[in-house]
Parts: sequence; structure tokens; C-alpha cells
Amino acid sequence: MSVKLADSPIAEQLNRIPASPGVYQMRDAGGNILYVGKAANLYHRVRSYFGGGQKLTPKIENMVALVADIDFYVTASEQEALILEATLIKRYHPRYNVNLKDDKTFPYLKISTTEEWPRIYSTRRLEPDGARYFGPFASAKSVKQTLKVIRRIFPFRNCTRKITGTDARACLEYHLGRCVAPCTGEVNRREYGQVIKEVILFLEGKQERIIRELERQMNRAAETLDFERAARLRDQVQSLREVIEGQKIAATVRGEQDAIAFAQDKDQAYVQIFLVRNNKLIGRESFVLRGTQQETPSRIMANFIQQFYSASPYVPPRLLLQYPVEDAGVIKEWLQGKRSGRVIIQTPRRGAKKQLIDIVAENARYGLEQLKIKQLTRPKVLEAALAEIEKELGLPGLPVRMEAYDISNIQGQAAVGSMVVFENGKSKPAHYRRFGIKTVSGVDDYAMLREVIGRRFKRTAREKGAADGWAIIPDLILIDGGKGQLNAALAAMAALGVTSVPVASIAKENEEIFLPGRVRPIVLARSSPGLQLLERLRDEAHRFALAYFKKVHRRRTFASAFDEVPGIGPKRRQALLKVFGSVRAVREAGVAELAAVGGMTESLARKVKESL
Repeated sequence: MSVKLADSPIAEQLNRIPASPGVYQMRDAGGNILYVGKAANLYHRVRSYFGGGQKLTPKIENMVALVADIDFYVTASEQEALILEATLIKRYHPRYNVNLKDDKTFPYLKISTTEEWPRIYSTRRLEPDGARYFGPFASAKSVKQTLKVIRRIFPFRNCTRKITGTDARACLEYHLGRCVAPCTGEVNRREYGQVIKEVILFLEGKQERIIRELERQMNRAAETLDFERAARLRDQVQSLREVIEGQKIAATVRGEQDAIAFAQDKDQAYVQIFLVRNNKLIGRESFVLRGTQQETPSRIMANFIQQFYSASPYVPPRLLLQYPVEDAGVIKEWLQGKRSGRVIIQTPRRGAKKQLIDIVAENARYGLEQLKIKQLTRPKVLEAALAEIEKELGLPGLPVRMEAYDISNIQGQAAVGSMVVFENGKSKPAHYRRFGIKTVSGVDDYAMLREVIGRRFKRTAREKGAADGWAIIPDLILIDGGKGQLNAALAAMAALGVTSVPVASIAKENEEIFLPGRVRPIVLARSSPGLQLLERLRDEAHRFALAYFKKVHRRRTFASAFDEVPGIGPKRRQALLKVFGSVRAVREAGVAELAAVGGMTESLARKVKESL
């Protein structure tokens, strides 16, 4: 559906829009900017909102109904329109645009290379002053963490005093090894400049190059018997190696690139960007986009790239994207103009680059989940969620304590169950419980659930009056599953005479809530705080069960692999498992590595290698 052009109060104005590239702004009756957009042909693009031939999303229909005025900027090219659009969105944050949250105050790391004795500090002003800028970072905290790392490795000055080289004594930073004290003349400008150069190389991801240079200096110091300096350089190299180890990623990707992915939930998207330099992850930033409901993934990706790189001092030669970007040719040309060089934009489907994007997307999903948890655990939201659950499920009171149960196994093997607890809408890990299934063999999730629920309430009867979690009667029990799982839980409770505790189950596919005695399930709005809280409770039970299952399954697999190895009993198996974690890791380890494990000998290590 679209608004008819003849019915629009701005019909005459629309007829006078030029057929040129440019940017348009739609305003409401109060003059507020509703939307900013770019177009290769303003005339056709703007009129498309009001014609009868194009179907509009409900979001855009709502916007068009409010439009009382349109103004526009004509540009020389579509690339210019792209730049102007990003600028105007950042300036006005229109209601119907996808907006990057807090993008107007990006923090950067600045190296004042134009100063005689450069400093390194955070700033929110990106100026054409000849200094080196790194960023933008998602928050001031990100900058502080980066500063903390480089200050641990590189002894640059952190003060704002005037450097003369004639001060009587150095400050505490020098004595702690965190500054080379140019203030007292301990180093000259060339030597201090070398420290700054190393910091820049580090931030560019060229750590191996720094290590080679530091090792050369360390060897030279040792040869000249300057052991104090050699030891200091050795520690610096060790710190660098620790940082590099922490920056390695599973995917082997060559060159310099930014990898971008996001996870979306209703009207917000959580964007994660990995900054990869020289096969290492040197930085990771997260941003929240608002106004993404009913927007395509390609459009969301395009908006983020526009807004992020319009504020970034550096564009890498390659962008790896989770989704193809809208207006790819225009955006590519704009990025190449910013970089003054070639930029490759890829949406990988296989291989190492796809592995990297999958890692970024997974981090984005986790980030979005954390964001939702923070939003959901606000006191007012929790109060509304608990009240909604009480009302919709017909509970006798607020579900202050809720318990959720789940089963995890593979074809009945290594079967486990979980119980998680939320009190006042928040998780209570101290009361979580896990169960190894004891009485059920084969594939029978219902029987396993009956065992877990039965064991839980048997403990309640035994420990009545105790202060721990077993003795507390929940206000609601939630089962992961449908009617079958619900009936299994009810049967286990009835067998023990527990009939007064409310029970419900939630089926994941359509998020239907089943209650005893009701034929039809309850279906709550996906946006309702009550459903979101129940989903989080259910998902936490699933996560806890799966984590325990993996641990049990790994332990049993590990044990069975060593059953035929003479001399390897439970204690040595446990020691090997603790060090290597899997049969594959043991198989790939050398004899010397295996022999170094507590309780092992070289002879036993050889037997293990032969057996595997």
C-alpha cells in the first residue's frame, strides 16, 4: 500500500523536484525531520513514496502519512549524496532512519606526533592536525583498555609537563618502568621517537616486526653486558608475545581487513566489528543501531558502514560483511575515495573468511543477548514481566521464585538434566542444580524428565525446613517443551503428592505456553516482557543442561579412549584431560609434552601415543 500522490498535501512540491542526484529530507507539520535519504534521481525516488505502484512497509507508510514538507540538496554525484546523507543523519538523528547510537561522540586514541615529545591519550575530536588517530572505539572504556595494554608494554610519557631534559629527578612512572623519563634527559628525541614508532606499529598490528627489533636490541645489550636493559627488553618482548597470543583467531585470514556482522531484534541491531591486521585480531568494537525494524539486512549494513567509516580515520583495503551491502557500487567508490586506494567488499560464503564472519556474527549474537538482558533486568521492566506472567498464567500470586528444567543427551547417551532458578526475575546461580540421569536407558526424554522432577521434590521432602535451594517451594515450574514434557512433569509431581505448585511448559518453535487442563496454548506477543522473561529462563535451563552434557560426554569419550592403555587409570586420565581437554589434543601432543603431565612418565607417554 502507498499514499496516493493526488491526495498528498505536497503534490505540487513533488512535481518540482529535479531529476538530479542528491539528498532529500522529509519533515512533519512541526518542521521536525522525519527521514533523510539519498537518491541518484531525486524526482523518481521521492515520488515513489507517494505513487501507487510501490508497496511500502508499515513503518514507511506511517512516516509518509506524517510528511508535510520536503526539502532537498542537489549534489554533483551519487557519491557526494552518500557523504551528505551520512552527515545529516548524524546531525539530526531522524526518527525513521537507522541511527547509530551515540555516534556523534566517538572516542579515538590520539598520538600527538606533531609534538616534540609525543603523548598518547584519548579524545573525542578528530582533527586534521597531522597527529595519528586510531579508532573509532565503541566507548571510553575500550580506549582505556587499549591504553592500559600499550602502557604495560611501551614506556611513553603520560604527563603534560614541558620537557626540557633538565629536571632534577624523574617521577614514579619512570621508577615503575612505565616511562623512559625524557624530562631528566634519560633518553634523547630519537630514542623516545623509537618508543612512539613501536606503539604505532603495535596499533597497526605489526607486533612481529617490533619483536624482531626488540630482540635485536636485547641481544646487543647482553653483548655489551648491559643486563639490566636486556632484562627490561626481555620482559617487553614477553608482554608482546602474550598480547599476540590473545589476538590469534581460529580463522586464517591474510592481509588487513575489517569484518562486520550484526544480530537484530525488533527495532535494534547489535553490530560487531573485528579489526584484523596481519592475521591477528587487534581490536573489537560493538555498536547499537536503533530504528532497524522492517529494514533489510543489506540496508542495515549499508547504514552502519556509512556512519562508521564517515567517522573513521582509516579504511582498510578489505571489508568482510555478513550480508551484501545496499548500493554496493556507490559505497565502494566512496570508501576508495576516503582510502585513496582500492577497497574490496566481500560477503564470503566459504573458507577462512566465512569462518571469520561466523565468529563475528556469533559475538554479535552474544552481545545482543547481553544487551537484552540488561534491558530486561531493569526494575520496572521486571515488575511488569512478573505481573504479566501472574495474570496470563493465572497464578495465585507473583512468581517470585521460578524454576526451569531441561534434558540434554545424544540418543540417550551421557544424558543429563538441569534446574535453574530465577528470583524476582533475576538468575540465582547458587541454587542451580544438575542431574546425571541414573534410571533411564535409551531414548526417553519424558522418563528422564520424570526422574529429574522426582529427584528434585524428594529432596524437598527430605530437607524440609533447611535453608538451601532444595527446601524452597517454587511459585512456578517451567518445562522446556510441549504438552508431552508438561504431562511428564505433572506425573512425577503427582506421584509424590505435589499438586499445589503451578507448572507450565514453553515450546520453542512458536513460543507457545502450555498449562495443565487447557486444550489451547497461550500465545503472548513476542514483544511482551512476560514472554521475554520466560524465554530467558527457558534458554538458561537449556544452556546449563548443554554445558553439563558436554562435560560428561567429553569425560566419557576420553575415558573410553584410554580403557585399553596399560598403566593409565582414572587419576592419570583425569590429569591428561585437565591439561589437553580432548583425545584429539592428546593424539597431536608430543611424547615430551605427555610425559610432562603429573603422574606420567616417558614410557607411559609412548604407550599412549602408540594406542591412539
